[in-house]
Amino acid sequence: MQSISVITGTMMPLPRANVDTDQIMPKQFLKRVERTGYGQYLFWDWKRTPKGEPDPDFPLNQPQYGNAKVLVAGPNFGSGSSREHAPWGLQDWGFEAVIAPSLADIFRTNCTKIGLLPVQLHPTEVDTLTTLAQNRPDSRITIDLEAQTVRAPGLSTRFRIDAFTKWRMLNGFDDIGLTLRHTDDIDAFELTRAPHLPSLR
Repeated sequence: MQSISVITGTMMPLPRANVDTDQIMPKQFLKRVERTGYGQYLFWDWKRTPKGEPDPDFPLNQPQYGNAKVLVAGPNFGSGSSREHAPWGLQDWGFEAVIAPSLADIFRTNCTKIGLLPVQLHPTEVDTLTTLAQNRPDSRITIDLEAQTVRAPGLSTRFRIDAFTKWRMLNGFDDIGLTLRHTDDIDAFELTRAPHLPSLR
């Protein structure tokens, strides 16, 4: 996974509460075996009219949000099932961070394991960013992971993140990367195992 330091870009507003993972990445797309290419299926049902045509009122279809790097969402974002495909789709679309008043625990964890930064702010601060993104789509936001700050026109605040997750994301360590840091110790252990036992060598 890519390391994260500072994220700067525009925002896409999605001020809906209780957006669950089936709405983010519908179940019919979970049969794919790849870990990439999910961006095209993001919010599949919401971004289409009942006739199956692109809905011009949904922000994902609006050109002013086409290059947004930060999704500004409503409370309890990412609830529902634990499917990893939801953050995969958000990241594949181009989002680098999700800001919300609250985020489902498993969704938040899945985000941190792929380098998608979850940021929880006070509801009034999220409202400020949502209004800014709606009224001035070209407004830019800067999220500094090291300093744990969020800055945008009319807003300067801090966010919390646990020290270990912060360290992992700053250094770009997913679960495999953390394991590979101990390659020498693993190799040394394998050398001590009896020849008839299963080995990683």
